[in-house]
Order: sequence, then C-alpha cells, then structure tokens
Amino acid sequence: MKFCNQYMSQKNLGVLTSGGDCPGLNAVLRAIVCSSDQRGFKIIGFHDGFEGLLAPDAFTVLTTTNTSGIMQVGGTILGTTNRGHFTIKAEAGKKVLVPEHVVKKASQICHDLRLDGLIVIGGDGSMTIALQLYQAGFPVIGVPKTIDNDLEATSMTFGFDSAVACATDALDRLHTTAASHKRVMILQVMGRHAGWIALWSGLAGGADMILIPEIPFHLEKITEEIKRRSAQGNRSTIIVVAEGARAQQGKQFSKGTMHGESRLGGIGEMLCHEIERRTGQETRVCILGHLQRGGAPTTLDRILGTRFGVKAVELVDQKKFGTMVSYHDGSVLDVPIAHAIHRMKTIPPDHQMIEDARAIGISFGA
Repeated sequence: MKFCNQYMSQKNLGVLTSGGDCPGLNAVLRAIVCSSDQRGFKIIGFHDGFEGLLAPDAFTVLTTTNTSGIMQVGGTILGTTNRGHFTIKAEAGKKVLVPEHVVKKASQICHDLRLDGLIVIGGDGSMTIALQLYQAGFPVIGVPKTIDNDLEATSMTFGFDSAVACATDALDRLHTTAASHKRVMILQVMGRHAGWIALWSGLAGGADMILIPEIPFHLEKITEEIKRRSAQGNRSTIIVVAEGARAQQGKQFSKGTMHGESRLGGIGEMLCHEIERRTGQETRVCILGHLQRGGAPTTLDRILGTRFGVKAVELVDQKKFGTMVSYHDGSVLDVPIAHAIHRMKTIPPDHQMIEDARAIGISFGA
C-alpha cells in the first residue's frame, strides 16, 4: 500500500467523480477540500471514478494547494469513467447490481486507507452504486451530478445550467445563419429520458419548436407548422430536439457502438431528412453533443457546486451516511440516497414552462 503513514492516524475522507463529466465538478472538489481543511479532514481523491477503489495506489491526497484555481475549470481533475468493473448500465427503471467480489475488494482498500467517509459525486447510475456500497457497509454520502437535471430528489443539479447556456448560445448563432439561407435549422441536445435542456434552452434561445421525450411528436404536425410559418413570411424555423425524443408510436433512435452497446443518436438526422422531403425546404441539423459537457461552469453551477461540496462534508461530520445532498427552494438539504434513485424526474406534459412556451407560439409537434 503506497500511502504515507502520517495519514493513517488522521481522519480521512475519500471522494470520487463518476459517470459523465460536466462543468462544476471541480467546484465541488475544491469546496470539499476547503471545508474539510477547516475541520481537520484529510481528503483522498480516487482516480477514474469507482475504478479507483480497486487499485491500492489510484488516488491523490487533495489539498488546498493542489486544488487552488480549479473551480473555473471544466471536467474533473480526478478523472471519471462509465466503464469498468462498476458498470451497471441498464434500461430506465431497472436495477443491476455490482458483483459482490468487486464490492468486497473496494471495501478492503477503503478499510486499509481507514476512510471515515466516502463522497460519491455522480448521477443516477452512480447513486445506485453508492446505495449498494452503503448497504454493504460503506460510510457513503452522495452528491448529485447530471446535466440532464433528471434526479427526482433535487430540484436542480450542477452542470445543468452550463449545458443550457451552451445550447442557448448555439441557438443564438443558428438564428442568423438560418435566416440568411431561409433554412430550417435543427439543434439536437442531450436528454435521454428527460427534456429539461431542450425546454430551457428552447425558451431562452427563441426556438420555434421544442421536441422532448415526454411529448411524442407527429411528423405531420411538425411539417404543417413549418409550412404555416413559411406562408406567413417567416424566413426560417428553429427546432431544438432532445436526443431521446420520439414520434408517436415510434421508438427512440439509437445506434450501436464499437463496444457493442446501444447509444442514442439519429433523431436530428431523421427529422432533417423528413422535413426536407415533406416540405421541400432546405434543412440542416447541428448535433451539439459533448460541447454541452465541456468548458467553464456558469456562475450558478460554481455556486451550486460549492454549496454541495460544503454540505457533503457537513453530512460526513454528522455521520449521516446513506444520504445525498439535495437542493430545494434555495436551501441545500439532504435526502436518503434510496429516495434519490426512486424515480426519474421527467417533465409533466402540463408543466407551467410548457404552457408558457405554448402561450408564445412554440410548438411541441403534438
């Protein structure tokens, strides 16, 4: 075990970032380190998500010195992964457990490091793993992270605001080129099962149409709306579509990868082809992809990430293990991890933001 003896007699706290990266992760890490420094905690940062728990030297001791200046940096200084021994990908609503021998090996390394707590920063899949580890005896605290904003137990997660800002900026840019060429422009954004990024950016970016997983669309309604707008003299139509959107009676579009798994993709290209074929109007698609995950976090995500980090350390100090940091009505609270993964937060069809969008003429293709 390559670990300095000086840390073996001190109170140690582990932290890892798991799943997809997003802006704000480093803000959380910095806050955990700074807050822990005030309490006398030593922070052990595990590399590459949960995989770092399986190697005896896959960690870095984080200090206020080596985390200085990271808050405004995107990504995560610890690295992350959604592959490996802890991969539990499954269809929405289904649970897959990490093999028991993997949990035991990770537990032994944490025991050897004498961890007094482990903070897991991640989304729904990561929280599912965190719950399993807690049930196996790990002193775990969860911090919610997802740009999709689809965790039910918190009203907002860091990374979401940055993703929306990125999509809104893209829509701002697409307006001018769409009008110049009299085109239909389609912006495909992330959102597997929840359309929060599409809805928020569509409202902020002046989209004419928003297509989300929660409201299956009709191609006929989409083409009718485009023709109507053209007849009224509109030079262009801007559509923002979540990657998980689908037609009525249709399935989500996906394609295989070199790793043999299915990945969402193709809805933008399908819409582009069908709109052009049905309307005769020149149509282009822009797939925003991982640009939504990169770059510096917004002010809101820096603040939210900082508050989440502080709360996580507080929960460790209070020994409230098995809980996850949660944000509601301006306050940072905590909820049981089991409640956090109980169900996904999707957009109700009668949500006030949808009604507001319809009130200003935005179509949902339904």
